[in-house]
Parts: sequence; C-alpha cells; structure tokens
Amino acid sequence: MVVIAAQAKSDAMAPGRSTREDWLKLALQTLIRDGIDRVKIQIMAKQLNVSRSSFYWFFKSPQDLHDQMLEQWLEKNTGPILQRALRPARTICEAILNVFECWVNEDLFDPHLDVAVRLWARRAPEVLEVVSGADQQRLDALTGMFLRHGFAETDALVRARVLYFTQIGQYTLDICEDLDVRFSRTRAYLLAFCGQEPSENELARFKGIALTASGKG
Repeated sequence: MVVIAAQAKSDAMAPGRSTREDWLKLALQTLIRDGIDRVKIQIMAKQLNVSRSSFYWFFKSPQDLHDQMLEQWLEKNTGPILQRALRPARTICEAILNVFECWVNEDLFDPHLDVAVRLWARRAPEVLEVVSGADQQRLDALTGMFLRHGFAETDALVRARVLYFTQIGQYTLDICEDLDVRFSRTRAYLLAFCGQEPSENELARFKGIALTASGKG
C-alpha cells in the first residue's frame, strides 16, 4: 500500500496529471452518459491517461467517490432551489419566478445530472435515501415559500408538490421546449401554480434573466 500511495502521489503531482476535480468531473459525466456501472477506476484512469493507483491519492475508495458525487449533485441541484425559494419577493408570482431561474439555467440546475442520479437511486437503496432527502428539502423550501405568501398549510403543501413534480416530471420525460414556447406559457403556469396573475414587469424581468442565461440576452 505504501508503494501504491507513493505512485499515486507521483502521478497526482506530476505536470499534466490528474486532479481530484478531473476524477470527479469525469465520474459525473460518465454517470450522465453511461450510468453508474461505467464509473470504474480502471476505465476512468485510462481516459485520464494516468495509472489507476493515482485514484487513491484523492479518494479513499470507490464508495468515497460515490459519496462525493452525491455531494456535488446536492450542492449543484438542490442548493440553488433552496436559495431561490428563500429569496425575498413581493408577490408569490415573483417568488415562483425566482425558482424558475433554476429551470432555465443549467449552471443552477443540471437536469441531465438529476435524471442520472435518480436512475442510479433505483438500484442503490443508500442513494435513494439521499435522493428522497433532497426531494423533501426542495419540497419543504417550496412549501415554506407559499406559506410566507399567505397560503394555508395544506394549500401550500399541494401547490409546492404540483410545482415541483411538474418540473421534475418534464425532465424525466425528456420534454424539450424552446424558450419562446416556454415564455408563451409562463403566465398560464403561474396562474395554475398559485392562482394569481403575474405583472408584465415580473414576466419581463424573468424573460431577461432567462435570455441572459441562454446566451441570447
């Protein structure tokens, strides 16, 4: 093991060699593209052009890698939803549009990664537990958002579930719509989710944010 560690350190520190971020990024890309079965040390070492022993300089074990992959997913896909659900807003429509920012900007929420982790969770109870916890965190934040805007407890809970399940379901079904189509339906979605009409200023602000995120603004 001393020899392996020494080789790993040499590989890790040599110019042009791998970093922890290289391994983690490749693992997540592989998960999205091919599934968890292809997230293997030997396969990734070959792709990174390093010895497989270098893996152990950054990770204690394959399980450690899996744990860090899930941490990255939680940080990337759950954190932004919680932050935007908690952001101060003058109306419930503005609050929902804050959350919608996650749906139009993959820097805030990566739908491909979300689907890949959910597929992984179907086969691994320990991953399912993490996913279920993240879903509950997201739902609690959305429910709290409705509560702060005067909705009764049961109404807030149901509206949060409808909002969240609608979007996650759209990603799971791999439904793709261009921005113009999505903009044309934003008012109707808001009315369905909260029963209130957004102002023109609220819609214009969201459209500007979405266009900027897509590189069209």
